[in-house]
Amino acid sequence: MELLRQIESIRTPFFDTLFGLITRLGEEMILIVLFCVLFWCVNKKWGYIMGVVFFMSSLVVQGMKIVFRIPRPWVVDPNFSPIYASLGEATGYAFPSGHTQNAAAWLGSLGALINNKIVRICLFALTILVAFSRMYLGVHTLQDVVASLVITFAILFITLKFFNNDTENKKRDFFLSLFIVLCAVVVLIIVITMYFMDITEAAQLRDAVLAAGAAIGFGVGMFIERTYIRFSVKTKNIPLQILKCVLGIAGLIAIQEGLRIIGSNLLADGIRYFFMIMWLIVGYPLIIKKFFAVEET
Repeated sequence: MELLRQIESIRTPFFDTLFGLITRLGEEMILIVLFCVLFWCVNKKWGYIMGVVFFMSSLVVQGMKIVFRIPRPWVVDPNFSPIYASLGEATGYAFPSGHTQNAAAWLGSLGALINNKIVRICLFALTILVAFSRMYLGVHTLQDVVASLVITFAILFITLKFFNNDTENKKRDFFLSLFIVLCAVVVLIIVITMYFMDITEAAQLRDAVLAAGAAIGFGVGMFIERTYIRFSVKTKNIPLQILKCVLGIAGLIAIQEGLRIIGSNLLADGIRYFFMIMWLIVGYPLIIKKFFAVEET
């Protein structure tokens, strides 16, 4: 907390705005849109690497949040004041940092995959800036952001090793998908246990349920797509690529909003995110294969 108090003492309106913008690089919607563009239009393998890193690190981080249940800095010290505008996205417990994990997943993945030293340095620098922004805004401590960085980069390292071999291996793909699903199930078991034993309230468990529902969709969808669909990211021209992205993201938003009719409880939220990711990985790739893709040569 001492570090946060020191940062609090040097805040200015300019840096409040600057770090308020930087921290948005760790928000869910930015990552989803980027993943859609990468996965549907640019490089499917890169998309899978980013997806594995994101969903696995998200499961670990959200699981740790509800296990350790460390409160936010302003709860620990009522005299400490976070930036008010940042409180809307500061949901759940503090440790580890979800925004930092999100940013490290997509910026770190791109930094590891893009073979350009300057771009790579910029991407990793942005990751550190996002982590610092969480402390500047007063919503996380140093241990929160460091834990997320270590977890996410460790998973990135392992994932890159896994995807280093381009040789097709359905058995390997199956076990990777199964592992992701099982990890999500473990998180759900923890959530169910805590919910029915009244260890914590439902609002604090929501992010873990979303992560688990989405991860199950990704694990199942990845195996289906890599085994049976195998769509191509290529199209005949750039306008078609743009149209492909716009329609796909519109479909994703329609599913997200349309499935709100089933409710807003924990179960409904998990189901909604499962189907959103299944659309992204399975549903829309089927449409791409039928109407947009050209054969790889």
